[in-house]
Amino acid sequence: MNFQHQLKQPNQNMRKIINLSIVALTLLCGCSGLQRPVADAALGAGGAYLGDKLSGGNPVAIAGGAAGGVLLSEGFQALKTSSEKRAYTNGYTLGRSDGVKQLYWNLQQQQRERPDATSVRQYQVTIPEHYEDGVLVQPATRILRIQE
Repeated sequence: MNFQHQLKQPNQNMRKIINLSIVALTLLCGCSGLQRPVADAALGAGGAYLGDKLSGGNPVAIAGGAAGGVLLSEGFQALKTSSEKRAYTNGYTLGRSDGVKQLYWNLQQQQRERPDATSVRQYQVTIPEHYEDGVLVQPATRILRIQE
């Protein structure tokens, strides 16, 4: 009878551990820094519990179940990390293209705006006769448009 009581004691402790890990998982699931270790612990404990129940208390099966639970948790974390990287890259690309579009439309708007008549001045400039690259350039009159 005493021997049977000792065998049941680990199962009760295992239930306490699983219950505590479930409570910890529900309380701490919002904390991103603790999400991974808590998920590893919870799935590891769940795998150990399944290994215990399915094997009738075989320690190798319990350890294998715990390892399987942790591996499953790490697989989910890898998928999540991969999808987060993909979403970040897509968002970055869309943000860059939106910035370029905004710049384009700002330039279009600036070119459409007509300057006020008071802010534009025209100056008549006389260019004297001079040599340019060995060629004699005749004097000319040009109009310079200055917009302020």
